[in-house]
Amino acid sequence: MQLALQQIVPIPLKEKFTKRGSDIWNKDLQFAPGEWVKIKAPSGTGKTTFIHIIYKLRHDYEGKVWWNGQELRQVKDNELAQMRQQNVSVIFQDLRLFPNLSARENIELKRVLQTPFYEAGMIDSLAERLGVTHILKQRAGLCSYGEQQRIAIIRALIQPFEWLIMDEPFSHLDQENIAKAAELIAEECTKRKAGFLLTDLDADEHFAYTKVLNL
Repeated sequence: MQLALQQIVPIPLKEKFTKRGSDIWNKDLQFAPGEWVKIKAPSGTGKTTFIHIIYKLRHDYEGKVWWNGQELRQVKDNELAQMRQQNVSVIFQDLRLFPNLSARENIELKRVLQTPFYEAGMIDSLAERLGVTHILKQRAGLCSYGEQQRIAIIRALIQPFEWLIMDEPFSHLDQENIAKAAELIAEECTKRKAGFLLTDLDADEHFAYTKVLNL
């Protein structure tokens, strides 16, 4: 599944972004299946806006986003739902967990969409890898932000995907937990021959990136 960007720029920030150099805004780009892409950006330069645009949560932009040759604005709701369930998984910066559901229930909601990619026992296996087994029965809203971030990572990995989109996925993790999460993400993407887009503030060596771009 190929992702292509054609001269996209957020309309509310157009004047700001046209005056500064960017590897993404107002550029023509193609991301091939299986690429691991780091998008480095300081605060306030539109990381979350970019993620929301390519996931079709925002529409206030100029230019075009293409998924597999189909312009994103033309993707119908049922096709979009299918794409989000089978082809594109996401870790939002604000996580978007259901606070009154348990950590396990939040993950299970994603696992059982359409044909499950993993059996239910995989939740326990991934939780053990990331050190959150003890909170699986706990309401997500009562977990620390770092625990919630690891639950959101597991939730994204439990479903099928060809692309994994991550918006500052390690912002509340210490170095030890970042290393565990990065290793798990790399394993899952390698297993599926999947690509990913990761936004973050600074340079890092968590992955063997195929591209590093400045937003």
